[in-house]
Amino acid sequence: MPKYKLLALDMDGTLLNERSEISEENAEWIRRAREAGVTVSFSTGRGFVSALPYAEQLKLDSPMITVNGGEIWTKPHVLHKRTELSPIYVERLHKLAKSYPEVWFWAYTTLAIYNKERWFGAGESYDSHHWLKFGYYTEDDRARELILAEVQSWGALEISNSSPNNIELNPQGVSKASALRDLCDWMGIGMSEVVAAGDSLNDIAAIREAGLGVAMGNAQEAVKEAADVVTLTNDEHGVAELIKRYVL
Repeated sequence: MPKYKLLALDMDGTLLNERSEISEENAEWIRRAREAGVTVSFSTGRGFVSALPYAEQLKLDSPMITVNGGEIWTKPHVLHKRTELSPIYVERLHKLAKSYPEVWFWAYTTLAIYNKERWFGAGESYDSHHWLKFGYYTEDDRARELILAEVQSWGALEISNSSPNNIELNPQGVSKASALRDLCDWMGIGMSEVVAAGDSLNDIAAIREAGLGVAMGNAQEAVKEAADVVTLTNDEHGVAELIKRYVL
């Protein structure tokens, strides 16, 4: 029996290549890990609807962590826990976004994704929705730094990113690491039996707390520094490599 019981995989920049595909090599080694008794779970900033087709492609009937830990599923369509983002903060984040016209923004609810081009209608309010996550994207470093400083000054949100050009906000205390702890409790295993792999700041807490934290070869430097090991890039089938070397 493998030493590790749970393999928690980030999706974009980790499991998926730069064309947002799962390579044949990654799919094959995930199949082998599952046959050896390892539970393979997505641990992603994506929402459930966006992650589901990839779970179906791999025939995974296992847990999923979505929206950076805002939702935990014991298997596809079976919700275990959901932590909502207060509409008060969504309103503040939205107003802040609108003060930077060049910055793209988006927000996940339990039912939809709103963004700069498509926000909710005039007859609705922030309280009309069940929010999960808010994000900003800009290649303007100065604008991103100012937004980050403002949000940090509130001291009320979990701040991460899924690329060097974005900022992602969840309720304070909600992360992929907190979701993995909940999942371990549900599975009856310890965090020492988890392998967590990723490439961005929203993966760091999980990588630090897991029994084995793995950074992708294409990961941000801070992620590599936090990891126990660094595998190949997402375009070099890094997930297949980490399963071969460290899981099986």
